[in-house]
Amino acid sequence: MRHDKTNIIAIILGGGQGSRLYPLTEFRSKPAVPVGGKYRLVDIPISNCMNSDIFRIFVLTQFNSKSLNAHIKNTYNFSIFSHAFVDILAAEQTVENHTWFQGTADAVRQCMPYFVNHDFEYVLILSGDQLYQMDFNDMLKAHIESNAEISIATLPVNAKDAPEFGILKTNTENVIESFIEKPAPALLSEWTSEVSEEMKAQGKHYLASMGIYIFNRDLLVELMKNKETKDFGKEIMPQAVGVNKIVSYQYEGYWTDIGNIDSFFEANIGLTDDLPDFNLFDSDNKIYTRPRLLPPSKFKATQLDNALISDGCIINAKEIKKSVIGNRSRIGHGTIIENCYVMGNDFYQSIDNLEKDKANGKPVVGIGENCYLNQAIIEKNSRVGNNVFINGGKHLENSNEELYCVKEGIVVIKKGKIIPDNFRIE
Repeated sequence: MRHDKTNIIAIILGGGQGSRLYPLTEFRSKPAVPVGGKYRLVDIPISNCMNSDIFRIFVLTQFNSKSLNAHIKNTYNFSIFSHAFVDILAAEQTVENHTWFQGTADAVRQCMPYFVNHDFEYVLILSGDQLYQMDFNDMLKAHIESNAEISIATLPVNAKDAPEFGILKTNTENVIESFIEKPAPALLSEWTSEVSEEMKAQGKHYLASMGIYIFNRDLLVELMKNKETKDFGKEIMPQAVGVNKIVSYQYEGYWTDIGNIDSFFEANIGLTDDLPDFNLFDSDNKIYTRPRLLPPSKFKATQLDNALISDGCIINAKEIKKSVIGNRSRIGHGTIIENCYVMGNDFYQSIDNLEKDKANGKPVVGIGENCYLNQAIIEKNSRVGNNVFINGGKHLENSNEELYCVKEGIVVIKKGKIIPDNFRIE
């Protein structure tokens, strides 16, 4: 069943300050963080919507939204004869409200005047910092057929992961009867739900909320009248259990919440696997992004092994292994890169600028010669000099320096910073 395109709108929550993804969120909002070499995080939920024939999409944000605004403006342009749009709604002060968004539900509440101007029966609410591929038509069909007022997408998880999520308990008809936020391990025995045999075999007996919801319009409008509730996961859902009919929609595909540097790094490096869990090469589930009209990437004497190379790169590296290389990356002779995400650059330096930098002993934009980089994220527009040695790993303590920071063993070179020749992190 394909839905009537006029009966649903999507709301993508951009999140707050994104401090757990610092320094990637120092100058941009979470949905604008580059992922997979050529995309932005916000492209994932927007693409899922478009692949599900949902073309009326709002993105709610309030922190560092300049680059996100520019990306969406330059990417999602629809025909003037269509009703499709992707609109950004930033937090704003009004006569009735003088505060920033105080939580996910408060963000939706503050923007309700913009939503209710449109005709729709259902509201799909998504997070802006998750990596997954889902057909929302299936979820909407289940929502309608079960006469649900709210549907929550749920993911079967094991006992180790369950304490990190909101856990739901369902009856035999998938109706959610109780909800607990981040349960203590000692309580888990009481929170098992019915899952498929395949999930049972993997020890996944608990249903975690994915932060993906469908609301009936009238109910959402009614719930938003209570200005005391600020968050969907912590307040709206627990309070609605037993009052409204809430149904679980079980999803068993790949899904990850990119909430911190560790999960972000793992998700990106995972894209280089022979058969990655998140498939960028699925013609039925395209990931849309800004068309940059860049030239092909150019290589010289470079050995590649499980590497994703984006457009417009000039690569003279000796070896690139298990790494993602972003647009316009420049990598010098003799350099070895392993287990890294190199985000690339927003521009090319002219020949004159390159020669001037070299004459002044200043590293050019990109990665220099005879470097060794492992377990690192190189932010956009960084200048990494020659003979730089960076060996990330659990042996490194967490730290935050002027040029870089270390989180969970991952070294992050900050955006636009200059790493001098012979610099070492080991």
